[in-house]
Amino acid sequence: MRPWPFLVLLLSTTAFAADLPDPVTVPIFQNEMIHFFDGDSASAYASDGVRVEDNGRIIVTDTELPTFDSPIRIEAHLTLHPIPKPESYIEVYDKWDRAGSIRLRAEGQPDIELMRFMTSYGGETSHTLDVTRYAPLLKGKVTIAAFIDTWVSPAWHVDVSLEYLPVVEYDNATWASGVYLEDSFNAQEMGDGVERTVTIPEGLKRVVMSYISTGHCTDGTDEDEFVSKANIILVDEVVVHRFYPWRDDCQQYRARNPYTRRWNNGTWSSDYSRSGWCPGVEVNPEEIDLTDHLTPGTHTIQFVIEDMRPIDENNHFGYWRVSSALVGWDKKPKLWQNFEE
Repeated sequence: MRPWPFLVLLLSTTAFAADLPDPVTVPIFQNEMIHFFDGDSASAYASDGVRVEDNGRIIVTDTELPTFDSPIRIEAHLTLHPIPKPESYIEVYDKWDRAGSIRLRAEGQPDIELMRFMTSYGGETSHTLDVTRYAPLLKGKVTIAAFIDTWVSPAWHVDVSLEYLPVVEYDNATWASGVYLEDSFNAQEMGDGVERTVTIPEGLKRVVMSYISTGHCTDGTDEDEFVSKANIILVDEVVVHRFYPWRDDCQQYRARNPYTRRWNNGTWSSDYSRSGWCPGVEVNPEEIDLTDHLTPGTHTIQFVIEDMRPIDENNHFGYWRVSSALVGWDKKPKLWQNFEE
């Protein structure tokens, strides 16, 4: 059974060092540049304490987050600022929709995607997403990265912060772990899918997978961006979840996309339904209750996407951006009765 979405969104954490009686906002990146520059100057725009990777498309920083022993909700805030061209007051350097994410780098495990988003067609956007599920890891010294799949320089300025909000009457997640993160899940490299091994600790009463998957293609046509495919998750070779990521509400976000293109048939490029995303919008995770399948001990998890568009004679193909993490609780949450059939 898929859990109701607000189960994970309103959980809190305990057993940390100190009370946090009032809201606290921690800035992570402030007006930091993300761009692509194929050369030694990729870090030219970086501030002190910010490292640059992937030719400027990834920025990384180490920061100190609050510790607490009272119930807490954590929200990630992101604002994306397109960079205007100096010779024009209205035109920007990067006016295309780009995939991006905010990631937590936890030692000994894959990066955990705190937020996936899509830039708009050249517009400024702000995004907020509840990341309370990862509270066991969002404390003390951490490393956080921000990524945008841009190919121009300069491109975007980003502001990222985490807000800690005291709440009551909610139980915490006591364990969290990254499982998988891949920016190009495709037929030629993944074939029938990929398999990962996970170890579930003793004492957990509930285990939930947070899964994010969006479909794309290298030439902007058809599969897998505009034709969704079945995403299948297996635990120990048993299918536990199958769904088709899809968004058909993109038209309502047209105002966020000032450079969206109007085609000859009267349609707008930002309006098209897509495989799990819309331009200018964040992506909500799929929450999958795996308590009955991920008992304490070692398990294999397989990720399969059916019928991905293979590479063609022009080297174009369909692909997916896939990430997964597990969260566990050592007791049934107080709102447990709301999630039972």
